[in-house]
Amino acid sequence: MKPNRILITGCAGLLGSRLADWIIENHPECTVIGIDDLSGGYKENINPKVIFFNLDLGKSSAEYVFQQHEPEIVYHFAAYAAEALSPFIRQYNYVNNLLATAGIVNSCIKYEVKRLVFTSSMGVYGFGAAEPPFHEDMARAPIDPYGIAKAACEQDIEVAGTQHGLDWCIIRPHNVYGAKQNIWDSYRNVLGIWMYKHLTGQPLTIFGDGNQVRAFSCIDDSVEPLWVAGHDPKASKQIINLGGIKEYSINEAAHTLIDVIGSGEIKYLPPRHEVKYAYPTWQKSVDILGFDHKTDLHNGLKKMWDWAMFQPERPRQVWSKYEVEKNIYPFWKTDVLVQEAKTARLK
Repeated sequence: MKPNRILITGCAGLLGSRLADWIIENHPECTVIGIDDLSGGYKENINPKVIFFNLDLGKSSAEYVFQQHEPEIVYHFAAYAAEALSPFIRQYNYVNNLLATAGIVNSCIKYEVKRLVFTSSMGVYGFGAAEPPFHEDMARAPIDPYGIAKAACEQDIEVAGTQHGLDWCIIRPHNVYGAKQNIWDSYRNVLGIWMYKHLTGQPLTIFGDGNQVRAFSCIDDSVEPLWVAGHDPKASKQIINLGGIKEYSINEAAHTLIDVIGSGEIKYLPPRHEVKYAYPTWQKSVDILGFDHKTDLHNGLKKMWDWAMFQPERPRQVWSKYEVEKNIYPFWKTDVLVQEAKTARLK
């Protein structure tokens, strides 16, 4: 008998909301329970059939949710995934990404969850590879607090498997994008940031020369593999990259979006601390999860743009105060972003 009680943390975000939609449509026998604090996702993203708990995992335990609903499969997507910002919000990063995950792991062990699926990040690779593509067997070598937190979560989950018998699958997504993504966040999701910029009459911004290389993954191609990660025996205790099979420079990605929209300008900003060439191997996701890269970047952006054009005007998400401001990039200074938010208006 297949497990039919599914818990998704981060259920208002891109991965969580779209996976919940897919499960409800394709496996109506399942009960989907969702947790989110609505800090990075929106209530209207959550399918009305989800049993929803508004809960900040960095501040509160989810144990009562486990006790009440006894989930069999847990997808832990909740995180604050602003990698480049993480050196300036170090404590917040570790509380929301590392300590919150430890709480979920504890509950999974205590309530004998059949499998925990954890979304990690390409950030765990860092400079560990002399040249990409990044392979799952490469050593973890993160270069920022966000990558460090994700790497520590991976190791903790592995230890929980060894010591407590917790079954797990770790997914390392790579630049997933699509409808229901947060386009109002100033610090993460470059394609969404660009769409917001264009909608508010601003140029698309690129850090450095734009020759950085990434692979982008349309959410439409990623949802079913996530389901498989929670249910297929072959995915047990596996670390799996989940990302597109074609790489693009950031310049190419920006020009692809401009082509989709039909207009737009690019503004180049000073470079920031990041890995220049970051893209994964993908064969393991094909072999184990059945990943099929059906959607190229142009078509994926067209779908996302068609959705973004009809989104409501929302306040731009800006940090009012950073934990550390030494060496923060000028374009992220709070007064700069606040002024930008005041002058930006949806067309």
